Amino acid sequence: MKKKFDIPLFLSVLFIGIFGIIMIYSASSIWAEYKFHDAFHFIKSQSLFFVIGILLCITISKIPFDFWKKHANKILLACLILLILVLIPGIGTVRNGSRSWFGIGGLGIQPSEFAKIGLIIFVSKYLSQNQKDLRSIKKGVLPILGVIGLFFLLIMLEPDFGTAMVIALTLISLIFISGVKISFFLKIGLLGLLGIVGLIIVAPYRMARIVSFLNPWSDPLGSGFQIIQSLYAIGPGGLLGQGFLNSHQKHFYLPEPQTDFIFSIISEEFGFLGVFIVVSFFFFLFYRSLKISLQSSDLFAKFLVFGLSIGILIQATLNLCVVIGLIPVTGVTLPFFSYGGSSLLVTLASIGIILSVSRTLNK
Repeated sequence: MKKKFDIPLFLSVLFIGIFGIIMIYSASSIWAEYKFHDAFHFIKSQSLFFVIGILLCITISKIPFDFWKKHANKILLACLILLILVLIPGIGTVRNGSRSWFGIGGLGIQPSEFAKIGLIIFVSKYLSQNQKDLRSIKKGVLPILGVIGLFFLLIMLEPDFGTAMVIALTLISLIFISGVKISFFLKIGLLGLLGIVGLIIVAPYRMARIVSFLNPWSDPLGSGFQIIQSLYAIGPGGLLGQGFLNSHQKHFYLPEPQTDFIFSIISEEFGFLGVFIVVSFFFFLFYRSLKISLQSSDLFAKFLVFGLSIGILIQATLNLCVVIGLIPVTGVTLPFFSYGGSSLLVTLASIGIILSVSRTLNK
């Protein structure tokens, strides 16, 4: 008898994806009408990517998960080539000061998004095949850190600090559960902190973000503008919010609210109820994925499902922390909600892989 994938997980993704599209319309309609004379400009593109993404998710769910293990090296090499190509002027496209896109017609493809999934697949394979070597930092851990470091460097050259941090935190979490000594992570944490300080020093705009994080009102029309407008959106939300389509901050106060700060609009229009729905979804997704990971008998599958799900959770957490002012602005999008085709496709592909593993479990 052919086994079915995790239906509750798939239905929750389907529901939240539709909710995300609805919120993109609400958040972007005013801006889209002004800029493109079409209130549905952003929702058309996102809806197309969502339909393609769901079909991709279902298709991938039917592929045996060991396919990814077999082709992990090729996938990683393809991601590496794309990250190098995007840095070349004339090939990569600059958007918002970052050369991190391939422009294809009116669409943009972001190779760093595909690098997330490629690295998780590769690291999962490495950890599953080198369990004995992981007892030695020099022999087992440093080689994989070298690979991660190379990708981190390429993404930082774009520069895309937010995506680089999501990848680093995801893969460090994956290595952490593999059984490496905790003392190693304390050292890595210290080096990481020093590295972040160095990255801030060499890029003045990052220091501006730190200052605006500590005191947004020190530059209310400059570096602190986004977070102030975000807080103005969240504040009036209350228990049930201002009502669908009734956000005030999307009227040219909060810049491009359909991207990084879409959670602010959700909070403003749906209040605590909207916040609860969004946060509950991400915890439910991680819970179902963690259950699949723990129940799987294959070590590669365990690492793979955990890596993909913790990556989504980490990205969502960073975005929510930025929006409510807990950490400086990083440029990290909210999975399933923020406008962006590459991010949505990669996230739904990740869900497809998780669902493919769930097919192998005994019911």
